[in-house]
Amino acid sequence: MTPPDPSQPSPDLRPVGGVREERTRPAVSVPVSGGDRLSAVRAGMAADGIDALVLRPSPDFRFLGGRGDGFLVVTMDGAAETADPRPYLPPGVRRVGVDPEMRVRELFGLAVDAELVPAAQVLAPLRLRKEPYEVAMVERAALAAESVLACAPELSWFGATERAMATRLRVLALEAGCEEVLSVRVTAGPGTAAPGSSASDRVINPGDALLVSLSARWDGYCAEVARVFAVAEPPEDYDAVYSVVVAARHAGMAAARPGVPAAAVAAAVAQAVDDSGYGRFAAPGAGRGVGLGADEGPRLRADDDTPLEAGMVLCLEPAIYVPDLFGARVADIVACTESGPRPLTTAPSSLPVLER
Repeated sequence: MTPPDPSQPSPDLRPVGGVREERTRPAVSVPVSGGDRLSAVRAGMAADGIDALVLRPSPDFRFLGGRGDGFLVVTMDGAAETADPRPYLPPGVRRVGVDPEMRVRELFGLAVDAELVPAAQVLAPLRLRKEPYEVAMVERAALAAESVLACAPELSWFGATERAMATRLRVLALEAGCEEVLSVRVTAGPGTAAPGSSASDRVINPGDALLVSLSARWDGYCAEVARVFAVAEPPEDYDAVYSVVVAARHAGMAAARPGVPAAAVAAAVAQAVDDSGYGRFAAPGAGRGVGLGADEGPRLRADDDTPLEAGMVLCLEPAIYVPDLFGARVADIVACTESGPRPLTTAPSSLPVLER
């Protein structure tokens, strides 16, 4: 997939890596930044017997330098972005790694007699450890999200709906410089006890527990921050639950060091909650990795023994959900470094109370 020699005349059809492609479907070479990623990808492909990767715009696509809205094809001989990946697939291709975000019609459109497997089996391990500039971009996204949630005491919550406040936070995040807001969650009262609940038309009232989270992207990189508030006055026992969640966050943070399995971080969080007596109400996991995607490896849960490494960036998110009463969840971003964990955001140590 070598670019054409500019000293030669431009024919209607030009050779690209041994394949002739129409000029209406030009290919652009993929830059390799932050080390020779393509070499590492090809080594993974060889180990898994994969002859080509076909990616659509997605975190994997961006990881390998994809910039447009077409396909990115990676083979052992080259890499190119193109509107039609078929001419770039090597003759006799047997296994093709495909992007999980590809549509069914795109998969059928490949029209190859080959086994289709997830490209993530090659790319996910390579995306675990971030380079310094990637950590910096996740930090920018995290700080932007944190700055928006720090404005919560200045906003008017009493009598507003969850949906209206979610919209307000989305606007503030864009004004803060985020290129995209991936999700905003605002839930109040008993709704906070439902994991994954989204904003509704419920009115926020004094005495409510309030759970707010914001996931945003900055220069391609993602981070999520979640905070808990009490509206005017905390519900009974809510201060205590919040203190447990913060203690669990500290325990997970202390455990997030190079060489420690992801499962051990999850165990540290679970132990802190268990010791408080709220163990049966704890969320099953303690977080996940973030980067080009909002949900990456490693997973901070009991079944993931991936050893942490310097350069990994985690969203640590301990949570307690008491059915029909309330929930409390904090989400903070932490970078794993050679010298230990470096928090990029930090939840308040005491429960914030909104006065208006």
